[in-house]
Amino acid sequence: MGEQIDLFEASASAVGYLYQLRKALYFCVEQTGAGPDWSMAIEAGDDIEVHEDTGPGLYQLKHRAPGTKMTDKATDLWKSLRIWATGWAESAVSQDRPTFFLLTTAEAAAEGAAYHLRPPGPGSPRDEAKALGLLDEARRTSRNETNKSAYEAWDRLTADQRRSLLERIRVLDAAPDIDETTERIQRLLGLAVGHEHAKVFLERLDGWFFRRVVAQLRDPASGPVTGLEFDVVFSDRRKGFGPDSLPIDDDLPETGGADPAGGEQVYVRQLRLVNVGDSRIQQAVSDYLRAFTQRSRWVNDNLLRPGELGKYEKRLVEEWSSRFEEMREELGQEAAEEAKVREARAIYRWVDHHARFPIRPGCDEPFVTKGSYQILADERRVGWHPEFRERLMALLGSVSSK
Repeated sequence: MGEQIDLFEASASAVGYLYQLRKALYFCVEQTGAGPDWSMAIEAGDDIEVHEDTGPGLYQLKHRAPGTKMTDKATDLWKSLRIWATGWAESAVSQDRPTFFLLTTAEAAAEGAAYHLRPPGPGSPRDEAKALGLLDEARRTSRNETNKSAYEAWDRLTADQRRSLLERIRVLDAAPDIDETTERIQRLLGLAVGHEHAKVFLERLDGWFFRRVVAQLRDPASGPVTGLEFDVVFSDRRKGFGPDSLPIDDDLPETGGADPAGGEQVYVRQLRLVNVGDSRIQQAVSDYLRAFTQRSRWVNDNLLRPGELGKYEKRLVEEWSSRFEEMREELGQEAAEEAKVREARAIYRWVDHHARFPIRPGCDEPFVTKGSYQILADERRVGWHPEFRERLMALLGSVSSK
């Protein structure tokens, strides 16, 4: 039983961390278009620390199972109070103090302390004096050892300090859980890129956000996510979902290319036929991997129009074919191998340095064209040596016969 409980607690803790990331990203997306004068950090002053024109806000987040009630003796409530009460007396003057938010998926028990600390509004009476009395009573009557350190922190505050602390606390109960928060982010993103692309846009935004948060946690000098930074990243990624563009991901692989059977990929063999050096082959491998991965993601995410990739490849083959056939005509039947290699290298030089055919007008990354040519070379639909088909058949045939 003990092992099962530990596994359950570990799972709940993991969900809590993911919920923290989800809520932080939701805040950032919600601020898009509202101006750049804000910042957000995770695990800085609290679970989430936000700075806006209205002042700093510190958020404690609690993700709990449906039906959970936050009572006056709830550990979630007192743990938050312990964090905020510690050092309260030594903090700056009142107007410089942050607002404390307890954001929880649990529901505040009716007429309890948390209930009376919710933001004022219709059907939500706020009564700090009543909340103070209920918390003092809970502390006096509780024997909960888990809350002991929180009770001790509470005891160190004077009555005036307790009142001033409660003035700064806002309980946001019955908050959307992790799944609903994700749905809300997607609805906001749908307004920016269309609802059919919201999910894949979120996946790409998630990747950047996760790496950015990790950087902030590892190195405080990287600072919080700022409104200006997020607006730039958001705008840049949104452009990739326009009708004349496609998203270019920044986590594409750039190394590899070895054949599982121990040999080399066909497109690498094609380069070796014309004596391309190792460093340029490594660049070709990078272009191939990036283009192959990016194109696969476009296909899997339904971002390409029907027949678009085939039409693009047809154009690449046509552009190559006119140059390739001209090369063969110029060489004739009796050309020496040295001349064949020289002219073949010129064809490949054109691919490497000059062939730039965007799949869409706004998607003009060079690796897409260059890597797509490597993909076509791997399929033997294009080549560099004037006799590449015959040479490859002989070469690959000799390898398979061993």
